[in-house]
Amino acid sequence: TTTQGRKCKMPHVPRMISTSAIIMLTMASSTRAFMTSAPAPMMAAFSQSTAARSMMLRAPAAPARRARMMAPSRAFHASKLQMAYSTKEVGKFPSEDYRVFFYEDGKQISPWHGIATWADKSNNIVNAVIEITKNTRPKMEVATKEALNPIKQDVKKGKLRDYPLDIFWNYGMIPRTWENPKETHPELKANGDNDPVDVVEIGSAAIPRGSVVQVKALGVLAMIDEGEVDWKVIGISTTDPKASKIKTLADLDREFPGQINQIRDWFRNYKSNGKFDPKTGWTGITEGQNKFGLDEKCMDEKYTLKVLEETAEAYHHLTTGKVAADKLWVK
Repeated sequence: TTTQGRKCKMPHVPRMISTSAIIMLTMASSTRAFMTSAPAPMMAAFSQSTAARSMMLRAPAAPARRARMMAPSRAFHASKLQMAYSTKEVGKFPSEDYRVFFYEDGKQISPWHGIATWADKSNNIVNAVIEITKNTRPKMEVATKEALNPIKQDVKKGKLRDYPLDIFWNYGMIPRTWENPKETHPELKANGDNDPVDVVEIGSAAIPRGSVVQVKALGVLAMIDEGEVDWKVIGISTTDPKASKIKTLADLDREFPGQINQIRDWFRNYKSNGKFDPKTGWTGITEGQNKFGLDEKCMDEKYTLKVLEETAEAYHHLTTGKVAADKLWVK
C-alpha cells in the first residue's frame, strides 16, 4: 500500500482474521487512521471472547449485539493459546439438543482432554474453560460422558436445569483434571465427584460461554456435595484490570473484599430451600445446604497448586487406563 508515493508497511494481522477485517485494516493504514480508529474495535474482535472470535463464521450481527459480544474484550492481551480456539454452537438454546463444540486451528477437540491444565504453572496460571457466564442461571457443563465433551445444559428429572438465582461469577472447569470417585481424600474423608475441577473467576468482565481464558488460581474451597469432594478453585482472569495487582490469595481478598465469603455462601446455599435477597442475604434455610471441609477455610495458592497437581495426576491415571473410565469419554 502507498501513501503519497511512499511505501507503507501493512500492520501485523492476527492469524485468525476475516477478509472483511483485512480490508478494514488496509483502509485504516492507507488513511493514516489505523492507530487512532482501528485498534480498539478491531483488536477487541480478536481477543478472548469466543463470541467475537466466531463473528467471522457468522452473518454480521446487529450493532447492539455486536457491542455486547465485544465488551468483555476491551484490551488486546489474548495469548496465542487463547487465539487458537474457537467454538461452534449446535441446536437451539435452551434445549436438550444444544451443544457447544470446540476447535483448535479448525480441528475438533475435547475441551477436557485437548487443552492443557497449565498456561504458566510457575505463576499458578491455569487454562479455564468457561461454562457459565456471570449473572446467568442456566446450569451449563462440559458433558464428560459424551464424545468430544461439548458444553450442554444439565438435565435433572427430565427438565433443563437452571440455578434458582444468578451465579455472580464466571464459572467453568480446568482441563485435564479429575476428582476420582474411587479414591478417598485423606483430609476430607470423602471421594471425588467424577468431574473435572471447577473454577470460579471473580473478575469484572462477563466472559462468554465456551471461552478459554487464563486464570490465576489463588484459592480453593473444599466443598462436599452430597458426600462427594467438589473442589472450587477461585481466581482471576489475567486480562482483568486488577490482575497485575494480584499474586496471592491475600491480594485477591484485598482487591475483592468479601467475595470469597460470598462464593462460599452461594455454593453452600444454592440447593437449599432458602431465599436470597441482595440486601439481606440468605434467609429461611432449613435443609439442603452443602458442606465444606478444611474448617471451611479458603486455602491459599500453595494448597491450590497441591490440589491441581493431585487432580492432574488422577486425570493421568484415568486416561492411561490405571483407573477404569466407566462411562466417561476419554478417547
